[in-house]
Amino acid sequence: MTHLSPEAFAIIEGRHADPFRYLGQHTIDGRTVVRAFLPEASRVEVVGEHGEVAPLTRIHDAGLFTGTMSSLQRYRFRATFGDRVTDLEDPYRFLPILSDFDLHLLGEGNHERFYDKLGTHPMVLDGVEGVGFVVLAPNARRVSVVGDFNFWNARRHPMRVRGNGYWELFVPLAKAGDHYKFDIIGPQGEHLPLKSDPMAFAAELRPKTASIVIDETTLPRPRPAPHDINKLNKPVSIYEVHLGSWRRKDNNQWLTYRELAEQLPAYARDMGFTHVEFLPVSEHPFDGSWGYQPTGLFAPTSRFGTPDDFCALIEACHREGLAVWLDWVPGHFPDDPHGLGHFDGTALYEHANPMQGRHLDWGTLIYNFGRTEVANFLRSNALFWLERYGIDGLRVDAVASMLYLDYSRPSGGWIPNKYGGRENLEAIEFLRRTNIEVFGHFPQATTAAEESTAWPQVSRPVDMGGLGFGYKWNMGWMHDTLRYVSKDPIHRKYHHGEILFGLHYAFSENFILPLSHDEVVHGKRSILGRMPGDDWQRFANLRAYYSFMFGHPGKKLLFMGCELAQEREWNHDTSLDWHLLGDAKYAGIQALIRDLNHLYRNVPALHERDCEPDGFEWLIADDSDRNVFAWVRKGFDEHARCVVVVNFSPNVYYNYRVRVPFGGRWREALNSDSLHYGGSNVGNVGQVHASEEHQLNLILPPMAAVFLVPEA
Repeated sequence: MTHLSPEAFAIIEGRHADPFRYLGQHTIDGRTVVRAFLPEASRVEVVGEHGEVAPLTRIHDAGLFTGTMSSLQRYRFRATFGDRVTDLEDPYRFLPILSDFDLHLLGEGNHERFYDKLGTHPMVLDGVEGVGFVVLAPNARRVSVVGDFNFWNARRHPMRVRGNGYWELFVPLAKAGDHYKFDIIGPQGEHLPLKSDPMAFAAELRPKTASIVIDETTLPRPRPAPHDINKLNKPVSIYEVHLGSWRRKDNNQWLTYRELAEQLPAYARDMGFTHVEFLPVSEHPFDGSWGYQPTGLFAPTSRFGTPDDFCALIEACHREGLAVWLDWVPGHFPDDPHGLGHFDGTALYEHANPMQGRHLDWGTLIYNFGRTEVANFLRSNALFWLERYGIDGLRVDAVASMLYLDYSRPSGGWIPNKYGGRENLEAIEFLRRTNIEVFGHFPQATTAAEESTAWPQVSRPVDMGGLGFGYKWNMGWMHDTLRYVSKDPIHRKYHHGEILFGLHYAFSENFILPLSHDEVVHGKRSILGRMPGDDWQRFANLRAYYSFMFGHPGKKLLFMGCELAQEREWNHDTSLDWHLLGDAKYAGIQALIRDLNHLYRNVPALHERDCEPDGFEWLIADDSDRNVFAWVRKGFDEHARCVVVVNFSPNVYYNYRVRVPFGGRWREALNSDSLHYGGSNVGNVGQVHASEEHQLNLILPPMAAVFLVPEA
């Protein structure tokens, strides 16, 4: 045993901050010295590129070897482990992975293809196959990569640090499919829990938490969705889906991505939807979070299969003509020990002060949007889903919680911005730039904000002072109208304004009308469960309400199960109640949603000017005593018109007069009281003629809506 330097002991003890300074090939006093740390090896030789062999001396029983070569050159090790002799490449002989230009862009926060450099990437360096590992941990004293390729021994592969804290290493033995994590020593010398890779493209199924090496450049590229499917003048009807509970196997097991691909897209297309929106698919440890507490933003959850399998689901949706949106969660993340929280021993991704860095409602951590690396990480993630998986849109969760520093906080429990205000200036800048990058790189894609306050210009361009989203969820419309229809019809005349109020601001944003997952959980009851009265009234109310929604300005979103008139609240642990369709009244609701979707898509007046005030005109807004509303929807063509009349009372009204834009014959394109939908079949026998004064003399069915279009 020779006298060892402190650096040698740092390697042996697994705490060296710069292993390349000691391990590998070095010129010392004119000699070429090679050092290797190979625990469990009894003998090591160095083999030069021309086949010359030189033995290395074991200088510590832990597995530290050293020796000399004739000159600097490529080499490999020949190591003996028991009775086995194997040739090994030395990770510490390879040049860095990140270029100086990469480090420059990362330092600026302008590396929009962050995911091409950080994380893991199978690659070939100097003719050798392996995997490059890169992770951000600027405050760590030492970072090692551990995994299947090194017996999860942190002493075997300590990494080198570059730039502003980017640790990297090329590991020749590693390959796609290997499991791995990062072993980190924090700034005070503390040994942190093993950390999953923030940039991992795949992960183990919970409760396991290891990351998995994936060559995401080899993923199949799904065909694109139909051109312009997200445009304001196109029909946008979204089927919101939780992949784990849409449908299950007989033993209550999840459907895989590929099994979903065989069933879900065809169903959504048959139902007339134009889009599907998946609740968050990013990897998450807790099923009950529904994906809203992600730990792996770049990894499709392993619950349903591999990244290749997820590609198959996107391909199947696009093949059916459906656009795919993902629920995206940049607003918060959980504090699971293997995740982003306290990642390098400090508040790296989150704010250190809990008055800025922790959500009181959800017990989750808040990203530090003002940190260059964090904003770059999140923006790159948004682009990643669009580029790698062909996703067509991102619905951004909990935007209000990002915009306001005092969101759901008590007085004195928050920190004002530099001007003393409650606006989160860094989050605003992050959202604006993210939208600029999304629309700049992927002009056919879009974004939608779940934003529940009166923040102005959420869906207006950034250069006009807006946040730059393509759409905004209309939470006010949802709350007001659900409150109205939950009232007994005899009381509705006192709540007439709850239907009218939404039209005062309906065109201030590009709105989506959402009946989402949030409205059918936590004791709120299902949508059907909110309807008052006896069984007939409940189903008639529901038919009238859905028809009202499809006739109202704004794009549409319906959570899975709403089209079945599911009685119970949504339960993420079980399938939807598909057996209900054996009963005619439930099947009638499904048939109505199918026909409403097709009507909305096929009648330009119902979608072309969804977001324009010129596309809407009240015809009857003051008949509170009879709970009747009537309006006309207008398309671009002067003859593209659709009159919608909704009767929210249980009474039949005969000879009900409505003034319309044209004389002549008007076809009853849809009547929600049709026997086909489970109604009483009161109506206008398919058509009605307008008088010379352009008035229709209608029969209004009870608790129902009729759609009328002019005949050419």
